[in-house]
Amino acid sequence: MAHNVTLIPGDGTGPEIMEATRRAIEATGVQINWDVQDAGIHMLEEHGTPLPDAVLESIKRNKVAIKGPITTPIGKGFRSVNVALRKVLDLYTNLRPCKTYKGVRSRYDKIDLVVVRENTEDLYAGVEFQFDEPQTKDLIRHINSLGAGILREDAAISIKSISVFGSRRIVKYAFDYARANNRKKVTIVHKANIMKFSDGLFLQVGQDVAKAYPEIEVNDLIVDNMCMQLVQKPELYDVLVMPNLYGDILSDLCAGLVGGLGVAPGANIGEMGAVFEPIHGSAPKYAGQNKVNPTAAMLSGVMMLRHLQERDAAERLDGAIAHVIAEGRRVTYDLKPQRDDPTAVGTAEFADAIIEAMNR
Repeated sequence: MAHNVTLIPGDGTGPEIMEATRRAIEATGVQINWDVQDAGIHMLEEHGTPLPDAVLESIKRNKVAIKGPITTPIGKGFRSVNVALRKVLDLYTNLRPCKTYKGVRSRYDKIDLVVVRENTEDLYAGVEFQFDEPQTKDLIRHINSLGAGILREDAAISIKSISVFGSRRIVKYAFDYARANNRKKVTIVHKANIMKFSDGLFLQVGQDVAKAYPEIEVNDLIVDNMCMQLVQKPELYDVLVMPNLYGDILSDLCAGLVGGLGVAPGANIGEMGAVFEPIHGSAPKYAGQNKVNPTAAMLSGVMMLRHLQERDAAERLDGAIAHVIAEGRRVTYDLKPQRDDPTAVGTAEFADAIIEAMNR
């Protein structure tokens, strides 16, 4: 049976790495009807937005999408397309596997972690009040009148909100994922020693959810201790579940343990659909140079195939990627021991090597 999948090439180097990824996925033999949709900074002039409605309608229709990176201006312009997708489609789970591959430079080996990050609440919900605005001053006066603390009059404010509903569904997703994938341990990450009401609620709900999964070991760690534990002994951990901000930070930390964002896949998942994507940026200065490493996008394709229940194809693609990287011969410059190695290949040629490895 063919699967209908929305394909969003993105901008910058996105189109190159997604073309390589599309070819690798098709080489598994899985039948996919690609619904190609444009999104990104290049859509602003014509559509007034980097995320046209047609893209959202396509994802709603197909329920599955894979996208390339999209440029987000820092400190100005539009908000992140990723954030918009999560909010509009209620993609409440950010799933970030972090696994070592032989041949990728790292200080660690035998790491196989999964970060499960809540995607819709916490400080990333976007409830903010700008410095020196009348409503901000009113809010500060109101909060100070409640005796909840003393806020300076010249402050900007971001609201941290964590709900029972949001906490329960993300922790349940983490435990369901652990059960479905034969994972043995779930660690609930929080800062409940300081934020006793918000993070305290997340921890309380998490411990309650855990009771329904007696076969899975559960523990909890304060987020700063979790960072230290990951650097010192990451092999002790398996599935990590946490609120939005901590998940953003720790998922990049875990990616650093296994070689960086170039080998870090990800997914945003909810009841309305799932969007798979590499975590790294769009690197516009390398656009059109057939140079960048498509591994993270291809590994996102592996995740997508598993989501589509095409597990055999997923394992063959994952195995081919691992083989080519371990062999180290036909890989992009960043996967070579020396980045100026003249034997490094381009994005398309790396995809050729993956496809040949699957056909052996």
